[in-house]
Amino acid sequence: MPLALFQHVEFTAIEACTGPVVRSLDDEAHLYAKNPDQLDRLKRLTGLNTRHLAPPGVTALDLCQQAAQRLLSACQLAPASVDAILCVTQTPDYWQPCNACLLHGRLGFSKSTAAFDVNQGCSGWVYGAYLAAAMIEAGGCQRVLLLAGDTVSQTVHPADRATVPLFGDAGTATLLERAAQPSPAWFALHSDGTGWQAIHIPAGAFRRPKGPDTCLEEVDAEGNTRTAEHLVVNGMDVFNFSLREEPRAVSELLHYAGMSLDDVDYVVFHQANRFILDNLARRLKVSAAKAPMDTAGRFGNQSSASIPATICDALATALRSERKRVLCSGFGVGLSWASCLTWMGPFRHCHLAQYRCP
Repeated sequence: MPLALFQHVEFTAIEACTGPVVRSLDDEAHLYAKNPDQLDRLKRLTGLNTRHLAPPGVTALDLCQQAAQRLLSACQLAPASVDAILCVTQTPDYWQPCNACLLHGRLGFSKSTAAFDVNQGCSGWVYGAYLAAAMIEAGGCQRVLLLAGDTVSQTVHPADRATVPLFGDAGTATLLERAAQPSPAWFALHSDGTGWQAIHIPAGAFRRPKGPDTCLEEVDAEGNTRTAEHLVVNGMDVFNFSLREEPRAVSELLHYAGMSLDDVDYVVFHQANRFILDNLARRLKVSAAKAPMDTAGRFGNQSSASIPATICDALATALRSERKRVLCSGFGVGLSWASCLTWMGPFRHCHLAQYRCP
């Protein structure tokens, strides 16, 4: 696995922008009319009570743009002071060009600013932070703006009970800067492409382009309706993968850094759902006070935006004023998982707000 230690990188500001449309699990009761007990069980197990969605016509790029604008304004930074824009998303505006270039044009960054996308999901913010840190450590960049956001809710079929309640939409902006003093950050990245079918959209790209057959609705054995153009999630495969790989990955990173969980102030997991988070915390023996678990219940699974949004939601007060050691770990589509351990705070800015429609 790629292990890395960067010595001169700081996370200095984060802004999260959530979708403005709020829906509760009870709003989907019609999907469970034949089995109301299933809805109650879903509430208890997942803790996914409400989710924030982007309205039609609002994309991950729009959410990330507003997050970036708020962050730059709060930190009193001009776009020209940013050396690179890195955008992590699996729901881009277009196949070509990439979201980072579109944002570059919208916000008026310098022509000397690098801009590129990374196609990654729930582990994507850590992957993006790794790349941003590497660019800074190499000496070519002083300041990198990492954008991570998705509108996964727009990829699910409205009658698919397995996916409709899960996903919220959000865009985030994270500022990484070269540290004047040593500031170590440890990273570990992992992949297992043999498990790619656990989370995927079967049709719509070049392997299986859209056609008359891909838009036909089908009902699976569990009664979920979808077409080949909609997201498929095998919940049991994802659950087993998470509990198999995540505890081991966190332990490996701590060993690499020469630390234990007692040396860490906060552990921020990708907010998949409460059931997975409870099991991860129990296996690693992490207390609820150290591992935030409530963000998914209020905002839904926010994919690549999940970790930075959780930091803004649960840790903003502490990280605005104090320096804390934080371990972040994401896992999901790919299959992929990635972790980082670093100091955070005092932040120049840390905030979460809903998207404001123009």
